[in-house]
Amino acid sequence: MSLLNTQVKPFACEAFVNGRFENITHENLLGHWSVVFFYPADFTFVCPTELEDLAENYEEFKKLGVEIYAVSCDTHFTHMAWHESSPAVGKVQFPMLGDCTKEIARNFDVLIEAEGMAERGTFVIDPEGKIVVMEHHDSGIGRDASELLRKVQAAQYVATNPGEVCPAKWTPGKKTLTPSTELVGKI
Repeated sequence: MSLLNTQVKPFACEAFVNGRFENITHENLLGHWSVVFFYPADFTFVCPTELEDLAENYEEFKKLGVEIYAVSCDTHFTHMAWHESSPAVGKVQFPMLGDCTKEIARNFDVLIEAEGMAERGTFVIDPEGKIVVMEHHDSGIGRDASELLRKVQAAQYVATNPGEVCPAKWTPGKKTLTPSTELVGKI
């Protein structure tokens, strides 16, 4: 069953956030747009490039009222050690959630049970806690923060403009579509 358009399930964890540890729960995702960004493991290869890309685009997400939550099945202590030792990960200012119980990865259906690691899963969550965008990648395929930013912008546009949809490659300011029988066969 797809998680698309379902509510985020309850969870609680410890996170590394800007040099300190914080308790984070599913309730932290409510009241604003959120991106939950799963990656396989700290101290790996593709993961730091993705986190660096997100970190370099973090201000753009913040301008849209979006908080990013990076999640792996490592502990918050491991996140701190990685943050302090990696120049790429050291740029991260958003919460890095420690999911050592694997509860969050199971809730989002991205846990690889046999390996005890999460798949590359990305989830955009609206302010009410509903998953409106989700994608999974093979562990060898890194994601692009600018494409994720575009998807967030499209999700926010659709949420605030009922009856309109965003076509392929839509960016803010471009034309949207209003689905109707008049469009059938004309696009």
